[in-house]
Amino acid sequence: MTERWLSVVGIGEDGLDGLTPRGRMLVDGAEILVGGDRHFAMLPEDGREKLTWPRPLTNLMPRIADRRGTPVCVLATGDPMFFGIGVTLAKHFNANEMEIVPSLSAFSLAAARLGWALADVEQLTLHGRPVRLAVPFVQPGARLLILADGPNTPAQVAEILSERGYGDSRMTVLEHMGGACERSLTGHAGDWRHGDVAAFHTLAVDCVAGADAVILPRIPGLPDDAFISDGNMTKREIRAATLAALAPLPGQHLWDIGAGCGSIAIEWMRTHPACRATAVESRADRIGLIARNANALGVPRLGMIEGEATDVLSQLDAPDAIFIGGGASTPGLLDLCWGALSAGGRLVANVVTLEGEGALAAFRTANGGDLARISISRAEPVGQFTGWKSSMTVTQFAAVKS
Repeated sequence: MTERWLSVVGIGEDGLDGLTPRGRMLVDGAEILVGGDRHFAMLPEDGREKLTWPRPLTNLMPRIADRRGTPVCVLATGDPMFFGIGVTLAKHFNANEMEIVPSLSAFSLAAARLGWALADVEQLTLHGRPVRLAVPFVQPGARLLILADGPNTPAQVAEILSERGYGDSRMTVLEHMGGACERSLTGHAGDWRHGDVAAFHTLAVDCVAGADAVILPRIPGLPDDAFISDGNMTKREIRAATLAALAPLPGQHLWDIGAGCGSIAIEWMRTHPACRATAVESRADRIGLIARNANALGVPRLGMIEGEATDVLSQLDAPDAIFIGGGASTPGLLDLCWGALSAGGRLVANVVTLEGEGALAAFRTANGGDLARISISRAEPVGQFTGWKSSMTVTQFAAVKS
């Protein structure tokens, strides 16, 4: 323990009185304290050096590192490792030089107040994040616990719920839990009226779907009309098969080349909050479509870059998977993408032209992989009867780099 010069102590609304003996010892024994104004207000003024969090938080990391070997205590809210500052610190300092003493998280306190089983609740943070990130979690019967970004968060969430047909959802604002000023405000999304909300609070949502509710699962294969498109998009059944071949995993990064309206990249990101994607599209008007779809479907952090793929791919973070939805026959593109992947990376390409098929067949001969032809027919009216109308057959190449 003597090597652990950096401590992170979770502190609740009850201040120092609520700390464990170990947490209190670390706070009292620190030569330097790090935290926000609300944390420092809980401590007596004793002349110790105090570092207040700047924006962005990472600007303070070098200043903390300069104190290495000196007892430094970071004051956090609740559980530092649950959407807290401890997560950021762990990226900059080794675990063997830190000691973390958590207190009850806001989610634990909220679940206790509401009688909700915490394991059955979706837990997310909107603190410093776009409110549209909540969209994929809005499902019939879902219960959400949300760390708010400020006093306007409940009204913003209520607007999202109402526009998606969940106006009957019950919302509860939980303020200052565990402290003398604890308060809760309740209401329904469709007629949310509370304006006097504390900046720091937790929002609970019990989702109730109305008759007109938008129900969009997070598994791939959303209806085509969920996207705004100019007609250039990977259709629902092909999209589901494509996402299955791409095999998204939490935290992984997708390049969606020839993104069209962004449907593949958007569905990739919807599978898990940690999934990342960059949509590459040569047409500026389609970049606008991608942005609108990403915002509407709850992935506002989707990356977008305009330009020819062979010109812009070098500017992107390394991919874990690549989808080529357009331009597979462009000279050098398949080889460029293959070279960008590390071992275990996946490359999937869809084509509908003979030239595209030729490029995929030649690439498969050189590098291995699988080819499949996917044909979709849909029943449509034929006069007074019903017949099958076939879409263009898609040839799909899929390979995992060894």
